[in-house]
Amino acid sequence: MRWENLTAEARHDRPADAALFGADAVTTRTFDTPEFAGITFHEIRARSVLNRVPGASRMPFEWTVNPYRGCTHACVYCFARKTHSYLDLDTGVGFDTQILVKVNAPEVLRRQLGSSHWHGDHVAMGTNVDCYQRAEGRYRLMPGILAALRDYANPFSILTKGTLILRDLELLRQAAEVTEIGVSVSVGFTDPGLWRTVEPGTPAPERRLDVVRTLTEHGIGVGVLMAPVIPFLSDEPAQLRATVRAIAAAGATSVTPLALHLRPGAREWFMAWLGQHHPHLVRRYERLYADGSYAPKWYQRRITRQVHELAEEYGIGPARGGMPRRIRPPGQEEEPAPAGPTQLTLI
Repeated sequence: MRWENLTAEARHDRPADAALFGADAVTTRTFDTPEFAGITFHEIRARSVLNRVPGASRMPFEWTVNPYRGCTHACVYCFARKTHSYLDLDTGVGFDTQILVKVNAPEVLRRQLGSSHWHGDHVAMGTNVDCYQRAEGRYRLMPGILAALRDYANPFSILTKGTLILRDLELLRQAAEVTEIGVSVSVGFTDPGLWRTVEPGTPAPERRLDVVRTLTEHGIGVGVLMAPVIPFLSDEPAQLRATVRAIAAAGATSVTPLALHLRPGAREWFMAWLGQHHPHLVRRYERLYADGSYAPKWYQRRITRQVHELAEEYGIGPARGGMPRRIRPPGQEEEPAPAGPTQLTLI
């Protein structure tokens, strides 16, 4: 396992090839409990947890914090699978069962937020692997991370499939009083049969919608990232309608559709799954994704149009997916919503 391959961005005070942690800072553990059967945790003491997003990225943010690497959600399509290959780890089962845990993430983040070199930029979480995956129940890194962001009034957003975020509801409320926050929950479809095979380690879609409902009831607006929309498996008009209807019923402030994309690492794993569960679709996928990792523009536009029309029908809007939210001080009037639909963003 090549720990030295995890390097930070070059900075004036650290060379570009400086390892984020050394091999002597790694402790490997397994736990004899049913929920962690077959899972190996590599506990590391990170030197940095603020990660700069590459300039060529499509992401609408510049900085991320990822307390975990690898994910027990085991989503067969997860684009982050490729990152495990940087450590000579398997991008299939290895990604699902070999989890890196930055056990000192809260204190490192607090130190970095307090640095004179940090300018309070927005920090996105859950954009690589889920920060509220199952391991968070044991390691409890997010309360310290949220507390640091709250104490420095640093804007942030969270994307999750995990219900464990409700544990930190009070911290989210406190942070929203002093800075801009955004919360998005990922629900690509509501089909229970598809969920059990394609997202086997995640809470059921209904439980994720319960998260939307609960956060909304406590004054925290939540957008839903309807992702991925899986070609030929969750993209029929009736399926899209059922999903948007459920999202609307949960009280989501917005819905942002995103068609399945298959980057290297994820593509091989997903296609192997497809060949096992839906072999009749393999050739159709090979044609649809013949030009690269992303579905053709015509397909993406069709899905986006259908979901936007359904969102309007069910009264979700305005479409401002993932816009950071700040609880207004008493007596302050809310700005009027823009007329008509606006462009949705990922988070």
